[in-house]
Parts: sequence; C-alpha cells; structure tokens
Amino acid sequence: MPSRMKLRRWSGIVLNLTLAALVISGAVIYVVHFKSPALEIRDSVSGRVYGKWPLDESGEFALEFVHSVHQSPVRETFGIEGRTIHKPGLWIRPLSVRFFSFGAGMQSDLHEGQTLSRDGNALLISGFNTSYRELNYIVGTVSDHLLFISGETVSLRNLCGKNAHITLRIK
Repeated sequence: MPSRMKLRRWSGIVLNLTLAALVISGAVIYVVHFKSPALEIRDSVSGRVYGKWPLDESGEFALEFVHSVHQSPVRETFGIEGRTIHKPGLWIRPLSVRFFSFGAGMQSDLHEGQTLSRDGNALLISGFNTSYRELNYIVGTVSDHLLFISGETVSLRNLCGKNAHITLRIK
C-alpha cells in the first residue's frame, strides 16, 4: 500500500476515534449539565469545598443545632426554588423551623403567609415567602450542627471543624 493511502487510512481512524471521543464527552457533559442539583458546603473565607451532596427528588435538606440559650434542638428545613426571570439560578427556600421554646434568638412573631402549629411538644413555623442564594452558618463549638440530606446525617463539626464559618449553596 502506498504511504499516502496508509496515511489516509490512519487519519480516518484517528478522526473517527476523535469524533467518538467528542460524542462521548458531549454525552457526559449533557448528563452532568442536566443532573439533579447538589448542596455544596464551602469555607466562607477560603472557599475550600467541604462537601457536595446531590439532592433527592424532593430537593429538601435540614440543619439542626442545639440552641445555646434554650438548650433545645432547632431544625431548619429548606427546599430549592427554581430559576425565574428575576432570579436566575437555584435558590434556597426555607420551608419550616421546628423548635421548642420562644425567646432570645428565636422568631416570636409571624410574617405574612406564615403559620404556627404544634408538632408534638415542638412548635413549627412554616409558610416562608423568601429565598436565599446562599446560607451562612458558624458551626457550633459546644453543640454540633447536623445536616440531614437524602437520608444521610452529616456532623458539620466533624466535616468542617468547630467554629468554622461555612456557606451553603445549591450547585
């Protein structure tokens, strides 16, 4: 076989392999681009990523901590809010706050659209009508902050360290 024909044959094989790789890469990019959103936790100062968890179909997650004054658990449950023309990207929407005692550091009056109900011995506020691009927390030094997501419980003290300043965002 003349060398030009060999070169054509090899360049055709290389071209086909390159195109196949691009198609495969494109498929992966397509899947990654449209996969379900994930909750990402970063260090607020350095930007270091502590972890990323895919959200299940409900898009809900919760953070729980022991209130420093009342010494009782507070659980904040969140969901995601989709893109709108006025709010591009995914936003975090508070769904409810479950707590056991009114007082210092706790919401004491309801805003428009909110309701207060009982959940056993706990109080539950729901009906929040605001959303946030990100949430900022300081991980407890005395009590832990726990993340509940997709059936998993994550200790934020073990993950990030005591007194870590963290930012939660939907990616």
